Amino acid sequence: MPIPPKCQWLMLLILGTVAASSCLAAQAEPLVLSFEEAQQRLLAVSDALEGSRSQVENRRQLAEASRSLAYPEVSVDVRRLRFQKSLELPLGSLEPVAEAFGIPDPLEFELADWRTRPIVTATMPVWTGGQISAAKAAADAAVAEADAVLMRATQTETVQLVEAYFGQQVAQQVLAVRLEVREGLQQHLAHAQKLEREGFATRAQVLQAQVALDNAEREYRKSMNDLRGAEAALAGLLRSDTPVQARSPLFVVQAPLEPVEHFVETALRDHPGLSQLKAIGEQARQKVRAEQANWQPRVYLFGQYDLKREDALLTESDWAFGIGVSYTLFSNKDRSRQVSAARSQQLQAEYSLRDTATKLEIGVARAWLATDSARQQFALLDSALASAGENLRLQSLSFQEGQATSLDVIDARLQLGKTRIDRALAAWQFDLALVQLLEVSGQTDRYSDYLRKADKVLTP
Repeated sequence: MPIPPKCQWLMLLILGTVAASSCLAAQAEPLVLSFEEAQQRLLAVSDALEGSRSQVENRRQLAEASRSLAYPEVSVDVRRLRFQKSLELPLGSLEPVAEAFGIPDPLEFELADWRTRPIVTATMPVWTGGQISAAKAAADAAVAEADAVLMRATQTETVQLVEAYFGQQVAQQVLAVRLEVREGLQQHLAHAQKLEREGFATRAQVLQAQVALDNAEREYRKSMNDLRGAEAALAGLLRSDTPVQARSPLFVVQAPLEPVEHFVETALRDHPGLSQLKAIGEQARQKVRAEQANWQPRVYLFGQYDLKREDALLTESDWAFGIGVSYTLFSNKDRSRQVSAARSQQLQAEYSLRDTATKLEIGVARAWLATDSARQQFALLDSALASAGENLRLQSLSFQEGQATSLDVIDARLQLGKTRIDRALAAWQFDLALVQLLEVSGQTDRYSDYLRKADKVLTP
């Protein structure tokens, strides 16, 4: 039996609506990523890292280009010229004969013509006073500088990822606690209202419970907005059109960290900021060598070949080769001041390197203390959490028996929630302080190692 046209349109509309709803549901489904997966995604999509990689490629291409500075250079010079040449040829001993035949002395010739002069010239440097080797070394140092900039950008992006990734986790933890506190206060309000009806609780106690519940509702809604902001930050950082769900929980490594001396030694050896300054210093040193080379003579081999000998002028050779020496007697660039300026730049790089190394030692010590403090704070909150839970249980029983006030139960409930939030914040502070310690010591690539050996994790 055929389907009426109106029914057909209705069915198509329903199917289209279902398909659209399914598509929207699929688009809204969150992208669940572990920290390692999020880190790999960040390394692939970060515009800052792509910019640094482009700079590295640029420096590498320039370094490869500098390899050919010692190779021969071949050029073709083609000129189309109009010229005139006048010559006088004295007859000398032939003068009497010339007079007998009426030939003037001296003979005068004049030639005017168009000529094409294609000439191939090859030159090859033999000695440049160290300028070529300095250029090659400076190009290699520029590559090292770009690599250090890329590594530094990678570490900065990792720190931002930890802030966003575990920031979302702590926001989820806080929201879960706020929800539990709200539900607990809802139950407490219901009990207070029941006891009021039975004559065992006052109206004031019910109002106290209501005010506490309202406050808990406000905190819960604020936590929801905080979580949405954290989710937006993480999704934006990872360039995701859908929400990103962090799978790796907040964590704490309760074992003591390596000694601060270990991190200081690693920082002075591996920190990309120091590597960058060392590369800048090397470029400045090679700049001094290049400027000093301007005082040296240049020795070179050369060869020349005339591709159209029939148009050659009288003074031009068919081919030639040999060796040449060039020396600049006077330069308008003030070579002495150029050398002094390059040396000042080298000193500036050396002083910056020393200053940065000193600041790194201070930064490592402060970051190490912050990480260790967060670790200890988290451990100390375990007993506080157990005590707050037991206190809430006792106060709730006492209130039901008329031996405690509504305010006592509210305070106990809020104290338990505060302790749980403080514990989550301590874990987050540990995670953040740890990545900052690893950044300042130049080893953020070890962050996942600490995550894998964590002995305390917090899940919502």
